[in-house]
Amino acid sequence: MILRVARHTDDLEGLIHFYTKILELEIIGDFRNHNHYDGVFLGKKDQNWHLEFTTSKDKTTHHFDEDDLMVFYPTDESTYQSILKNIENQQIKKEKAKNPYWNENGILIRDPDGFGIIVSPLKINKG
Repeated sequence: MILRVARHTDDLEGLIHFYTKILELEIIGDFRNHNHYDGVFLGKKDQNWHLEFTTSKDKTTHHFDEDDLMVFYPTDESTYQSILKNIENQQIKKEKAKNPYWNENGILIRDPDGFGIIVSPLKINKG
């Protein structure tokens, strides 16, 4: 099975910057003016998942709460440390998660749309 998580945004360029420069995802495709939508596919090449962000003249109306999160498990310690350094260098605020598990096993930051992003070391993924 292949997973695509799709979300509409009013800040496509901000999301591209966040997910490529902070979380180190790659642009694996994009499109312009497809039925009045622009979009980008972000992920890692040769994986069975990716994120799709789209934008159009229609404004977003996101409804999410503190338990709606995307969790990323870097696959090695050097990638995890690199992401932490990116977060620090870009002065992205770390927040306290509602679920205490994530405070003990990762960090919570927010993407430009305000969605919660957890970054958790791979060793936690095994539990």
